[in-house]
Amino acid sequence: MMTLNSSQIGMLWGTLVADALAMPVHWYYQRDAILRDYGSIAGYLKPKNPHPDSILWRSRYEPLNKRGDVLHEQTVFWGKRGIHYHQFLEAGENTLNAQLALMLAEQIRKQGGYISSTFLEAYRDFMLTPGSHRDTYLEECHRRFFEAHARGRALERCGAVDGHIGGLFSVAPLVALHKGSWPELRKIVRQQVAWTHHHEGVLKSAEVMARILWALHEGEPLREAIERHGNDFFSARKASPWLHQEDAVVMDRHFSAACYIEHAFPVTLYLAWKYADDFEAGLISNTHLGGDNCHRGMVMGAMIGAALGKEGIPGPWIQELKAHQALTALTKSTTGDAPMDHDGGSF
Repeated sequence: MMTLNSSQIGMLWGTLVADALAMPVHWYYQRDAILRDYGSIAGYLKPKNPHPDSILWRSRYEPLNKRGDVLHEQTVFWGKRGIHYHQFLEAGENTLNAQLALMLAEQIRKQGGYISSTFLEAYRDFMLTPGSHRDTYLEECHRRFFEAHARGRALERCGAVDGHIGGLFSVAPLVALHKGSWPELRKIVRQQVAWTHHHEGVLKSAEVMARILWALHEGEPLREAIERHGNDFFSARKASPWLHQEDAVVMDRHFSAACYIEHAFPVTLYLAWKYADDFEAGLISNTHLGGDNCHRGMVMGAMIGAALGKEGIPGPWIQELKAHQALTALTKSTTGDAPMDHDGGSF
């Protein structure tokens, strides 16, 4: 029986809570439109159509065959203007990558350790089942993975070179439920992330994120962990003068709201560093900054949640999360014997 500590529980809750909070304004690049459409966001909201910055109208989705059809009934919305990426999700519900993070965590719990082949099989089955996720938009990594699958490629060889911050979705579950050493975890993180994002920038960011979360698990304060392990992406010396500026000003002058890892990961570290003591303020700010706020939020939420524990997350955000029951069951305890490596054997 493995009992999770406050840091481990906090990083799992923080991941899903942050994603659900940002979901209705995911990929809004006009910040005034966030206020116009939703007002000041301080809790979960249901997404609305039209989405002013949606680019689905520029795309078509045509799977090669049933082995590649991961949009199912959502396909008809591609090519139309104003369609919200997450139009059928409810308030407090998670986007696809956060759902996959929860699925991975539940697998690790059930198996007593990480087995890569099990994730790939579950990922395949989940994505090919109509109605499983209800998201209208799928990131390029998923579309390319299943295009390769449709062409008959083995699951282990379907990953694409994808450079988006969404590739970090699996890091928090891997760290939170790992029972071995840091070198073992480092190996697992690289293996898992590469299944969908075989991109050196994403893999390097994933390792930094994992190292920061591991340091938090060992009791290091969040700001110190970011400064020590994230210095290839973030400088506290440079960032200190920005603390009294509005986050939108800092974002626009020094970073970017875009989803590409080289833009998204540095600003995520900055926001986690700035709001290390205030989960609520940090994740509300991230939400209102727009852009790829869901995936930035998942990383921020894991870090600040690990630093503060579940107790640092607002109660209504805990209670009203759609995944509340599943996450409660997951974080009570985990079972299993020896942790497993990425090939399915025991360490």
